[in-house]
Amino acid sequence: MKVLVTGGAGYIGSVCVEELLGTGHEVVVWDNLSEGHRSAVHPRAAFLQGDLADRDLLFRAALEHRPEAVIHFAGKALVPESMRDPSTYYRVNVSGGINLLDAMVQSGCRKIIFSSTCATYGIPEKVPMDESTPQKPINPYGHSKLVFEQILAWYAQIHGIIPTCLRYFNASGASAERGEHHRVETHLIPNVLLTALGQRPQVDIFGDKHATPDGTCIRDYIHVRDLASAHILALQRDKPGAFNVGTGNGHSVQQVVEAAKKVTQKNIPVRMQPARAGDPPALVAAANKLQRELGWKPVHSSLEEILTSAWCWHQTHPRGYSD
Repeated sequence: MKVLVTGGAGYIGSVCVEELLGTGHEVVVWDNLSEGHRSAVHPRAAFLQGDLADRDLLFRAALEHRPEAVIHFAGKALVPESMRDPSTYYRVNVSGGINLLDAMVQSGCRKIIFSSTCATYGIPEKVPMDESTPQKPINPYGHSKLVFEQILAWYAQIHGIIPTCLRYFNASGASAERGEHHRVETHLIPNVLLTALGQRPQVDIFGDKHATPDGTCIRDYIHVRDLASAHILALQRDKPGAFNVGTGNGHSVQQVVEAAKKVTQKNIPVRMQPARAGDPPALVAAANKLQRELGWKPVHSSLEEILTSAWCWHQTHPRGYSD
């Protein structure tokens, strides 16, 4: 299948492109490189530098390349930033997404797999969270993703778009050649490993009095290659709707730090910080629907394999990508 991958120069997108090419798909990457890295794009993928705000360029690209499906990763994804600058999040994640959908309609492409998030649920009443969990986002980032999910439903009804929304939990780990390098790094695992490399003085832990066994937040970590496999399975079937992508197992911040010490054989200092407002104590997926309807199961997502793969990548790319 010929697939247009927006945000294909980013962390999750670049690994997904690698996996798509490995399974025989033809890939065109669209990215404005504001967060992604040109060197992360697999050399066998066609690359187009463009912004989703550039409606005319997007329409021309869709008509020229005629993708059979779109995997839509491009977007803004930092919760604190969304609280400071909601306008950018709605312009990029909602308005930019509408431009993409209109380009799909014009070029005759009907299938889209959307990179959504568990942030659409907000603070859940219970965990694990299945897809029936009420969606009550608590920040503009999560709300912008929910709004686009709702827009997709209307485009499905009116234009025949077939949308599959994959609600991610905590993407982590690396392939041999592609890993996590954000210009502003907020994620726990890379920050833990950068501390092990001596590039950060310590790991900040936000709160140790949450309602969890050790007082630190619990999250569901999924290997980025397992995440990519969910997209590939979604390409193979027309399964509209929303699916959680997680393991069903949670690990606390403290457990991640202790496991990283064993993997890296390094001392990893920590500094306790006040808990962040609105930080849910635990976010763990119930991914039974994805397993049942698409036959997906995580195979790389043990905490040890996640940390080992990421540590190998960070050791070979101590400064991340060169661009």
